[in-house]
Amino acid sequence: MKEIAINGQKRDVTGKKASKMIRKEGLVPCNLYGEKKGENGMPEALSFTVSFPELRKAVYTPHVYVVNLNIDGAEHKAIIKELQFHPTTDALLHADFYEVTDTKDITVGIPVKLNGLAQGVREGGKLNLSIRKIDVTAPYKQIPEILNIDVTNLGLGKAIKVGELSFEGLKLATPAQVVVCSVKETRASKAAAAAAE
Repeated sequence: MKEIAINGQKRDVTGKKASKMIRKEGLVPCNLYGEKKGENGMPEALSFTVSFPELRKAVYTPHVYVVNLNIDGAEHKAIIKELQFHPTTDALLHADFYEVTDTKDITVGIPVKLNGLAQGVREGGKLNLSIRKIDVTAPYKQIPEILNIDVTNLGLGKAIKVGELSFEGLKLATPAQVVVCSVKETRASKAAAAAAE
């Protein structure tokens, strides 16, 4: 996985009113969840802020990054777990980060790349990508930047499901029955089939 560095400042004041003030200053309120647990056994969050331009480079990108967070001089390795956007303006309102270690498994969505010319496309069909990312589980150092899928033998009217895939060192967390890609019949492929008969 690619890595990116982001600097943040710890914040002591939380709540809606404080978050509004933070956003007015061009900052994004964030939380970092890690190993630390509270008295109730729930993960305890470290609250901090990041400037919008700093966070933008990790958010508006097709890549999945491991984020090297520097919060007031303290280093944390994390992934972005959840982002909240304004329903009408699409402005970034809040970000949740999840601390990672070399050994602890994480689950993250990795982009899919289809390789090869499908048999069904050669027969006049149309290749259709149904999902852009597949959720995988592994320690972050074993997670690739993209998942390459060979579609060369995919015939007309056929599909590849998550359950048919396997990647070394990765557990697939997306349900097995989810269709990744398929070759749909087109008018051209139906005409070619009729001509062949």
